[in-house]
Amino acid sequence: MTKRNDPPVELPDKWARQRVTVVVPCYNEAETLPVLVERLLALPLPELRILVVDDNSPDGTGQVADELAATVERVSVVHRERKEGLGRAYVAGFSAALETSPDWVVQMDADGSHPPEAIPGLLGTALAARAEVVIGSRYVPGGRVDEEWGTNRRWLSAFAEWYVERILGLGIRDATAGFKCWSAETLRRLDLSRVGAAGYAFQVEMNYLAVRENCRMVEVPIYFADRTVGESKMSFRVKLESAVQPWKLRRRHRKTTVD
Repeated sequence: MTKRNDPPVELPDKWARQRVTVVVPCYNEAETLPVLVERLLALPLPELRILVVDDNSPDGTGQVADELAATVERVSVVHRERKEGLGRAYVAGFSAALETSPDWVVQMDADGSHPPEAIPGLLGTALAARAEVVIGSRYVPGGRVDEEWGTNRRWLSAFAEWYVERILGLGIRDATAGFKCWSAETLRRLDLSRVGAAGYAFQVEMNYLAVRENCRMVEVPIYFADRTVGESKMSFRVKLESAVQPWKLRRRHRKTTVD
């Protein structure tokens, strides 16, 4: 299992030369972003690029991102006029990333919850298993969450996984995970214009679309750390959308099946 301080997996040179773009949505992450960028640039992936998506953060995250992009060639920034939710930020980031012709697109949080050192392992798994999507999973054997998670948070996360699986039957242990490695061709095939979720429900919707397209998906264990700086973006409105979205997807599935 890859933890925060484990060294990254060493890949064969041919695999290490894969073009990878890491999409990082940000809102008020001025303090965490430079640390994340430093860790990403230290990975043994010379063709890795970082695309920061800033939703006009009031704490100056956009300016920090611009300063990083001005000094580091492999960093670029997408500025959005306002905060519209994680899903909208990812659609904008994925769309911009695909314009640069990567082989793979990685999505991850900016708050330090997802270990950048796990990315070579995600990529290696994708290439070895010929997978189209590799999910960094908290809930497959070997995966785990931060010891600081309280009972209520653990229960809520477990309930969310049960709830999504009960309604959609995706067959994914960590359907709400936000740490994934996507084949660029798969993202193009899924057609991002179809994505309707604005918030965290985006994670479930993307899995739903991938399952509907019969994409080969693999889950690998990760250690999910708790953020040490800043505040969670999980508002009541986001939780409500997450609860409703699986039913919307199920209705859409039935409609397309009938049609």
